[in-house]
Amino acid sequence: MYKKILIVDDTKSWRLFHIELIKQLYGEIFDITVASSATEALNIIRHNIDNPFSIIITDLQMETDYEPKLAGEWLVEQIKKNHEYTFCKIVIVSAMYDIEQIAKRLNVECISKTILIRNKLLMKFMLEKLMPFLKNLN
Repeated sequence: MYKKILIVDDTKSWRLFHIELIKQLYGEIFDITVASSATEALNIIRHNIDNPFSIIITDLQMETDYEPKLAGEWLVEQIKKNHEYTFCKIVIVSAMYDIEQIAKRLNVECISKTILIRNKLLMKFMLEKLMPFLKNLN
């Protein structure tokens, strides 16, 4: 069973980090797509409207086009406007100091990049929380 994940981060090393970590944890069960900006991600999301992503992992601080909102914050708001993405799970992965408050306000999950670097299993716990069937793959 393939599930689709979209990874959104303006830093190439973080996009690669997420891809490698997910593949390390779950092999090839996910079809992973990447975007380097909120604008690019929204275009990809709209292009996949008939076959939505199961999970979207996004950074907060990317392009400055949406100030005073952060690009990732704007992206989450746009995703939530599409009824096709009602069941899509969103995880903000950012180094922002107020990530938890932003995630709570947007009603999404979050992981601090600083903590994730030290404990990569947090991604596993998060994905299994969002997609319980993953627990049976170990």
